[in-house]
Amino acid sequence: MSHDVVVIGAGAGGAALAWRLCEQGLRVLLLEAGPQFVPTKDYRVAQSDWERYLFPEPPGSRGDFTLAELDRLDPAHDALHSWNRVTGRLARGKVREVAGPGYWHVQGVGGTTLHFVGESHRLHPESMKLHSRYGVGCDWPMTYAELEPYYVVCENLIGVAGPTDQGPRWRSVPYPLPAHPLSPPARRLVAAGKRIGMHWQENSRAALSRAYDDRPPCNYCANCSRGCMIGDKGSADVTFIRKARASGHLDLKTGCRLVQIHAPAGRKIESVEYLQDGVLHRVETPRLVLAAGAVQTPRLLLSHRSRHHSRGLGNGSGQVGRNLMETLSWSSAGRVHDMFNGFVGLPSDAICWDFNAPDGIPGLVGGCRFNSGAQEVGFTGPINYASRVVSGFGSRLKEGVRQSFGSVISVGAIGEYLPNEGTYVDLDPVRRDAMNVPMPRLHFHLGAAEISRLHFMAKQARQLLSAAGAELVEEMGAWDQLSATHVFGTCRMGENADASVVNANCRSHEIDNLYITDASVFPSTGGGEAPSLTIQALAVRAADSITKE
Repeated sequence: MSHDVVVIGAGAGGAALAWRLCEQGLRVLLLEAGPQFVPTKDYRVAQSDWERYLFPEPPGSRGDFTLAELDRLDPAHDALHSWNRVTGRLARGKVREVAGPGYWHVQGVGGTTLHFVGESHRLHPESMKLHSRYGVGCDWPMTYAELEPYYVVCENLIGVAGPTDQGPRWRSVPYPLPAHPLSPPARRLVAAGKRIGMHWQENSRAALSRAYDDRPPCNYCANCSRGCMIGDKGSADVTFIRKARASGHLDLKTGCRLVQIHAPAGRKIESVEYLQDGVLHRVETPRLVLAAGAVQTPRLLLSHRSRHHSRGLGNGSGQVGRNLMETLSWSSAGRVHDMFNGFVGLPSDAICWDFNAPDGIPGLVGGCRFNSGAQEVGFTGPINYASRVVSGFGSRLKEGVRQSFGSVISVGAIGEYLPNEGTYVDLDPVRRDAMNVPMPRLHFHLGAAEISRLHFMAKQARQLLSAAGAELVEEMGAWDQLSATHVFGTCRMGENADASVVNANCRSHEIDNLYITDASVFPSTGGGEAPSLTIQALAVRAADSITKE
């Protein structure tokens, strides 16, 4: 069977692009390296031991990568160290440490949207013109107005629930669903915010506030990141992939490892080879779309050097792998002694955009946002209280958990991360995967602006918890803990082919039939917005560009 477009990766960008192309009658081959997850089988939220498990990791569901040496910790910023009441300091050495895998991602049908909490954000319009208006970072080669219709398309397909107004993020039509009711911890933060001049509102969420498009409403189990069993969370598998399959134009294959990209003529990719169940397949590629994420996409390009592409496929600018931007995060948690149901409700259900604009933080360029975070950081079950809030052993520990369970509120923050020369992806010179392909190596470095932003985020979070009458029990931040859930920028888009990898339509400046539709094309991170909706809007826009050809 011949296909009009071959797509590598079934995450947010690959799924959205595949759906749009299928909707318009094109035949799409979608190759996914990971598995197809079965919610009722793979997710453990309904089991009695659910709290012992995070998101499942079946074979093939994690991409290979290595980490370069991380930053040394400057004692001048010790106020940013991560700690909890039971363990004490989490990073005990003099070098930034890795929390979990360091880079959180999922390889599978739906990608990291299977694991994400489900925030559904549009970028602040001013964040798209950082360089021209503020002299830092890089501009987007489009305006908010050009992207806005595609935000609408994606929100309506997903069934996003949100408030009537989000300030500068103007809307041409309302959200398809009303906002969710606020959880008990969120209501505490909203009330405390009023006392110190912070303005909070319902967060826009890819979770159904009522039945929509043959999917049930959210049951408020508070465990979105462990995998949604009922299908109300708008992950790519139950939204874009489901719709693409229904069109009859999608050919989806899982467990497929891309082995080779053939581009003998220089400006055109003729075919790709992939391995599935030990069998090597070769398919022609009238158009090839890479949507493998901001780590694996540059790896694929950099590992394909040839006479025509001596620096890697599509890398004449030398920008492939550069401009990596990580998650600049902070969270503070505290106990309020008159609340005992803080484990219920929707994670990240309330948000504060007061400091989100590029000039939103006094004295800095690049903003941040704050959100309710008790459920998102794990305070949904007794084990986390016993390991992070209550110390002691035996009967003393049990009694402490009984008295404290449900009493924690948490405020999270994510801020702008400006690209720097020390943060990038290259190929590991030593380590290779089972296919003998060099692993991608991640280099991370926090710049002075990022550390200053972390100080502001920590100070504001502590002030908010103090206003709520909370006793601090835990703080975690990116200064000493690498825990990147959002990564961006390694194949950024732009008008200048010498300084970018793709154009505004996500098409390679050098390879006529190559497109990239994942977070690697982001020129900037925004002031803490979750990226999935913007990835999907860009992908749908790119699909329309392909169809017009």
